[in-house]
Amino acid sequence: MSASLSHFFKHFSYKVSGSRLIHPSHSPLTLFLTRPLPCTPTSITAKLSAFSSSCISTKTEESFTSPPYLSVHIRCQKDVADMLSESLLCFGASSTTMDEEDAFENSDEISINSIFPEGEDVNVCISHAANSIGLKEIPHYEVKMGDQYDWIKKTQESFHPVEVTEGIWVVPEWRTPPDVQATNIILNPGLAFGTGEHPTTKMCLLLLHRLIKGGELVLDYGTGSGVLAIAALKFGAALSVGIDIDPKAITSARQNAALNNIRPEKMQLHLVPGKTCPSSMDGWKCGVVEELKSNGMEVISEAEKYDVVVANILLNPLLDLADDIVSYAKPGAVIGLSGILSEQLSNIIERYSPFLEGISVSEIDDWACVSGRKKRNLADS
Repeated sequence: MSASLSHFFKHFSYKVSGSRLIHPSHSPLTLFLTRPLPCTPTSITAKLSAFSSSCISTKTEESFTSPPYLSVHIRCQKDVADMLSESLLCFGASSTTMDEEDAFENSDEISINSIFPEGEDVNVCISHAANSIGLKEIPHYEVKMGDQYDWIKKTQESFHPVEVTEGIWVVPEWRTPPDVQATNIILNPGLAFGTGEHPTTKMCLLLLHRLIKGGELVLDYGTGSGVLAIAALKFGAALSVGIDIDPKAITSARQNAALNNIRPEKMQLHLVPGKTCPSSMDGWKCGVVEELKSNGMEVISEAEKYDVVVANILLNPLLDLADDIVSYAKPGAVIGLSGILSEQLSNIIERYSPFLEGISVSEIDDWACVSGRKKRNLADS
């Protein structure tokens, strides 16, 4: 498999004592709706469980006393370090860090420090991660036991408020907003922390801020922690709807809405429609639907019409689900698409040009956000 598979995954980067801490940034919608990953004996249901635990688990104070974790020290070539770090997150790692000081040494190698849940088969995870980016050999690595409580506490301490633009902040629940008069989006989504620091999140927040004038209906397609749905309401939208395929993401977004004093009727959270999921997921999804219904969670069953639709996911789901994403928007509504690298722009523009007019692009670093208005004459074209 080519190294381009790594483009299917995204990460957030933080400065932590001279290291770059990489966290999974999105809900399983962004991981599950990509092309199939390298063949493994693990079933799709088991893989979902791994994704759920490593990518979007919402940690509570009680969970800080959970069993120890595995600390894995990996040495790899510098030119594949970013791709390998991202792939490790997809195959079971809860977190990865790279020592930036190490990167400046006179060597072709760099250290990646990864966190894995206790009991995870580290060799299998690293093997699959290396294979997914085209490495012919497994990098050298060492495994040690660590205290999960200390790691999570240290991770929380490393998070700081992020200023998206003047007057707009994303603030961890355990931090004090730098400007209490600003628009402060308070979040505590656990290991899937979305700080607004990642370029794609920032571009989507800026797009929403520019578009929303008051009273709009907004859809957050692949809501994860709910940061975009929450922001839309704070900017003046009348209603925000977030959809996802994972109940833990729905729970996380709901908790974050409560942190921002947003009522459930203002920010509605639903499962993604079954028609957008691969057929191999049908049995799993039926079980989730029944579980959500028994817990009082709503399940969205048909497309609605929105003034703004934003999908900050990844290239493959944006391509595969284009018809579904567009179907939620009113004629003339704005659709924002992100989670893509600048080099992938041509794929997105080609796929969405039949649906959108007035397409514009914003870029930060190597990431891009595409937006345009849904054509009013789609039925005739």
